[in-house]
Amino acid sequence: MKLVVLGAGESGTGAARLAKSKGIDVYVSERGQIKTEFKSKLEERNIPFEEGGHDIETLLKADVVVKSPGIPDNVPVVRKLDSAGIPIISEIEFAVQFAKGQIIAVTGSNGKTTTCRLIHHLLTACKVTAHLAGNIGKSFATTIDEGLNDGIFVLELSSFQLDGIVDFRPHFAAILNITPDHLDRYDYDLSKYIDSKFRIIRNQLPDDMFFYNASDENIGAFMREKQLKPQLIPILEKEAIRKPLMVGGQEYDLSTTSLRGVHNRMNTFFAISIVHHFCQEKDLIQNGLNAFTNAAHRMETVTILDGVEYINDSKATNVDSVYYALDAMEKPIVWIVGGQDKGNDYSVLDALVRKKVKSIICMGIDNSKILNHFVDFGIPLTESADVEEIVKLAQTEATEGDVVLMSPACASFDLFRNYIDRGDRFRKAVLQLK
Repeated sequence: MKLVVLGAGESGTGAARLAKSKGIDVYVSERGQIKTEFKSKLEERNIPFEEGGHDIETLLKADVVVKSPGIPDNVPVVRKLDSAGIPIISEIEFAVQFAKGQIIAVTGSNGKTTTCRLIHHLLTACKVTAHLAGNIGKSFATTIDEGLNDGIFVLELSSFQLDGIVDFRPHFAAILNITPDHLDRYDYDLSKYIDSKFRIIRNQLPDDMFFYNASDENIGAFMREKQLKPQLIPILEKEAIRKPLMVGGQEYDLSTTSLRGVHNRMNTFFAISIVHHFCQEKDLIQNGLNAFTNAAHRMETVTILDGVEYINDSKATNVDSVYYALDAMEKPIVWIVGGQDKGNDYSVLDALVRKKVKSIICMGIDNSKILNHFVDFGIPLTESADVEEIVKLAQTEATEGDVVLMSPACASFDLFRNYIDRGDRFRKAVLQLK
């Protein structure tokens, strides 16, 4: 078999190295320039590659193509390969054939990383062998290539990764929520995006389990129209907000953890519900919850200075994420918002803004949409395109007992390389205040 890998990032490089280790004839093609770290990994295995464009004649000799998730289906090279009848799959689909352990697969518009990290953390706390991979850290293929092909695989999966599956079958699958996102990849058709998310259960059988947000309208509407094979495990928001959190007849106290807000209570509900199938030792799970720290840029407390808490929520790139962040706050908020707008409807935030926000600082090149929307709220509005100035403005607006929340609701590409760069620069500016 001749395998072609399109894209030489974390996913593509991992797939290529795994293929090489299995004796498969593999070739890597990258439209742009391959980053040094990935080029070195290909050269270590003597894997042939091209960069700066695609040699279509070479690619058309493939028996199978593994497409990196960042490459849309409608680009010319993919269309030509598809027209030639060459199967195009995702790295997840390729890697799973070499995995021996059980698979926990999690998708959703928001909360995937937190939930997967928490599942992995709690399994580890329970002394269960588990590996975290997928759309987080190492790719699934890289994990298997490194010899970790048994135990429990906890996979964070995006809709782009799910689009390329054929036989992939997780033993435990979860959809946390579905809100409009990435619609430019789905012809601005929400139903196509929903279909993509539900591919996570397309191959599940009656002895598999599907955990789903039973309070989510988009999930509910899809499920009412389909006959689903796996065991259905509903996760209800009204049960998640109860204190203490009750899962499987056991009580868990989240007040002793860093997990704040209804959205994180839902994430935790999902995580414990899944972990209970491997471990029901309450003390181990509670201790794991207490020790858990979330990934950077997700409701990350940077510092408390002069009685003001500064929170980096740079990963909140859509309105839904910001809704949960505002809802989680129990202190008056100086809200930093803005960036590259994604067609946002800010009206869903109106009630929370009126109730909790004392000042709004816009961060972006074009803040007109946000300014126009909130101009009549009677809340101070300022703007800047400079992170250091924004943080100083926030310090001026905040008083003891307040929280400065950087939760942008927008993409970062107008001023920053990505949300990580935005969060890092915000953190640095805040720490400089000290």
